[in-house]
Amino acid sequence: MTKFDAFDLRSELLDALSEMNFIEPTEVQEKAIPLALEGRDLIVRSKTGTGKTGAFLIPILQNATSEKGIQSIIVVPTRELAMQVLKVAEQMSRHLNTKPVVVYGGASIENQIRNLRKGTSMVIGTPGRLIDLMERGEINLSKIRYLVLDEADIMLDLGFIEDIEFIISKAPEKKQSMLFSATVPERIVGLTKRFMKKPEFLKIGQEKEVTVDTIFHMYTFSNGASKVPALLAYLKEYQPGKSIIFSETKRGTDALYNMLVSQGYEAVVIHGDLTQAQREKSLMEFRKGAQFLVATNVAARGLDIDDVSDIINFDAPSEPEIYVHRVGRSARMGKSGTALTIIDSEEFGSIKDIEKKLRIRMSRIELDQEPFIDMKLSFSYNRNGRNSGGRSQGFRGSRSGGGRSGPPRQGDGRFRYPRNGRPSRNRDF
Repeated sequence: MTKFDAFDLRSELLDALSEMNFIEPTEVQEKAIPLALEGRDLIVRSKTGTGKTGAFLIPILQNATSEKGIQSIIVVPTRELAMQVLKVAEQMSRHLNTKPVVVYGGASIENQIRNLRKGTSMVIGTPGRLIDLMERGEINLSKIRYLVLDEADIMLDLGFIEDIEFIISKAPEKKQSMLFSATVPERIVGLTKRFMKKPEFLKIGQEKEVTVDTIFHMYTFSNGASKVPALLAYLKEYQPGKSIIFSETKRGTDALYNMLVSQGYEAVVIHGDLTQAQREKSLMEFRKGAQFLVATNVAARGLDIDDVSDIINFDAPSEPEIYVHRVGRSARMGKSGTALTIIDSEEFGSIKDIEKKLRIRMSRIELDQEPFIDMKLSFSYNRNGRNSGGRSQGFRGSRSGGGRSGPPRQGDGRFRYPRNGRPSRNRDF
């Protein structure tokens, strides 16, 4: 088995890896690091949780110089992922003359500017805040040696591709580029053709891989338009462990959160309208013991939480690829997991589509929903099972406990550059 010392890394970096208990590289690290150390451009298809953060950080830190100025830019889609990459970068660089700086929306830009002005060779950031700081003259890409795009498919999902193109346009032609993504759709391939030089394409695992052996896939029908009785019946009968509950909309997550708290469950919520402080607080409480995290697709992608046992799709995923990303939050590090999808009679086709395209078997379960039949959210559901209707009023129906309202929502602006090059305001999740 290859060990990290086989890569002929500097002793300070090896010491840090040893202190992190990183002895043997993962598959993506074993294949990507030697190529990256040679200066090759890379396209790496590898799902979250395979060790790809180390695959790009180790070569960058190995080749970092003492020259002043920013040498590497790591672009990530979400604030949570930015913080995760920062944590690993700080641990790996603890014995090196490198202090990474992270920048993202929803936090004080003045503090981030102060950190940048202290000097750094590595900046980790979300697209909107990076562009904002570039426009202010606080980040200059003219001399960077490394450009990393992490979770590129999520950035495509969020509509960040034009932002990425803008960032790339400000970087020098002579640089090393590395792109990491769980999937590599055609638009990402087109992007790489415009800014990469004969990249090496590494495929780690299957693009639509589901851990069939360690996840038990189930579905159940809801009685009527409201899916709350099915959810509460499942929680009572199956008593799941630490779980993520997916709702299609931000309003839906708030309403589900309020309902669960009113029923005495320990729950937290995360979606794109919360401030960074609120999101970090929710994640901290979930890691420390809250049983349920209610989340939208976008908010939950990229989260790295090892002990999630159950995934509950309150809103059925619109396509099999989304199902893959959702259930991938459970069964981490070789553990087993359970995935439940709640559907109405008109959504049965989505179950068959998931089974066919992902080659899995989903078992139907029956739940005693009668005790909860009067409990609803203040949403109606259309034919596709998506939340619709007016403004969320939270939980409606009998309550066991006082309940409380969900956390306030506060937008986080970012500049998005359309084709005419002029900025328009959008969200940076």
